[in-house]
Amino acid sequence: MRHIAIIGSGPAGYYTAEAAIKEWGEDIRVDVFDRLPVPYGLIRTGVAPDHQTIKAVSRRYEKTALTRNVRFVGNIAIGKDISLAELQALYDAVIIATGAPHDRDLGIPGDNLPGVIGSASFVGWYNGHPSFTDLDPDLSGRRAVVIGNGNVALDIARILSKTRREFAGSDIVAHALDAIEGSQLDEIVILGRRGPHQIAMTPKELGELRELERAAPHVDPGDLPPAIADEALEPGQRKSVQWLRQFAEDDLAKPLRISFDFFARPVRILGTDRVEGVEVERTIVTDGRLNGTGEFYMIPCHLVISAIGYRSAPIPGAPFDEGAGRFASDDGRISASPETGGLYCVGWARRGPTGTIGTNKPDGFAIIAKLAEDIASGAIGPEGKAGRSGFNALAAERKLDIVTFRDWQKIEEAEIAAARSGAPREKFTLVEEMIRAGR
Repeated sequence: MRHIAIIGSGPAGYYTAEAAIKEWGEDIRVDVFDRLPVPYGLIRTGVAPDHQTIKAVSRRYEKTALTRNVRFVGNIAIGKDISLAELQALYDAVIIATGAPHDRDLGIPGDNLPGVIGSASFVGWYNGHPSFTDLDPDLSGRRAVVIGNGNVALDIARILSKTRREFAGSDIVAHALDAIEGSQLDEIVILGRRGPHQIAMTPKELGELRELERAAPHVDPGDLPPAIADEALEPGQRKSVQWLRQFAEDDLAKPLRISFDFFARPVRILGTDRVEGVEVERTIVTDGRLNGTGEFYMIPCHLVISAIGYRSAPIPGAPFDEGAGRFASDDGRISASPETGGLYCVGWARRGPTGTIGTNKPDGFAIIAKLAEDIASGAIGPEGKAGRSGFNALAAERKLDIVTFRDWQKIEEAEIAAARSGAPREKFTLVEEMIRAGR
């Protein structure tokens, strides 16, 4: 019998567990650890609350979690409750699947002023992540600036623009819904360093902006390249740019304006005690290279949300690439030895925050294939590690309060029962509340 520990219960973690079952069947035991008492990671706290069809993929993970040889071990922080070295001593392999939960630094003067928020924090706030329950963003100003040209920037702009009625069927948490309903915003500026041909926005997410009740997207026609230049784009990108052309043509008048500001590089956050504006340099893209033009202007605003990418969180004992913001590995293999077993990383912890949720499935299967190779070659020692029973003994000794998948199902039942009319659930936003419901 082989024993695997997976750190992280999001898509990468459960796809990897699924791959392990398909590889070894009943000859494997998989423990999936998470520092929160609830599973699914990005699906629960990263995917936009009004994208419930995407969140439905958790049912696939539930099927894996309910198999006899997979166990969810919630409310356990690796590096705090148990060290990585202790985990390696108990399991044949440890696979890091923690994702990339932290924001990349904006890295410009003034980025630490009150009113500057990273997208991981802001998205976590409206999705009910316990770490961001008390964020309390100030939505009393007239203009917000969202820095970034990807789908996360679109999600934030869309969520900030919606009416209470438009959140029907979503699982946005009550404190965020109330705050957004009371928002005084009349403009959201989406700031991008490059132009329309370099966006990382997908057609579906762009198209959603045109369906908003009280908000309308706006694009300056002068920012758009000649239409004939779109022919060189791949089909999905071409469709995205067509949406931008449609926004420029529509120029709809609604109470809230979503303005796309392309070729605009933020260089400084202005303000004394809090954000008062963003200083921006106009840019130009020449032969694929971004250059500043020396032309500067200021966008007054009360709130800045940075959506420029994410970083993984280091774990003591695992080599980490600070520059790339992910674990250092040879295509997912960190180390393999008969003494310490195998150490691997998968998903965003391996490749950085790229790809879709589905990209994690082949990634998980590839890591299990590497593990199988290492076992077959003798790079990982013979069977005989304590695995689950060894962890249980350690947890009992340290009086660790483990949350099981059965406990999670009770938490989920309580959230569903507490849902407002038309919503699928009302999430608990405090760890203590989650544990209490699970008991």
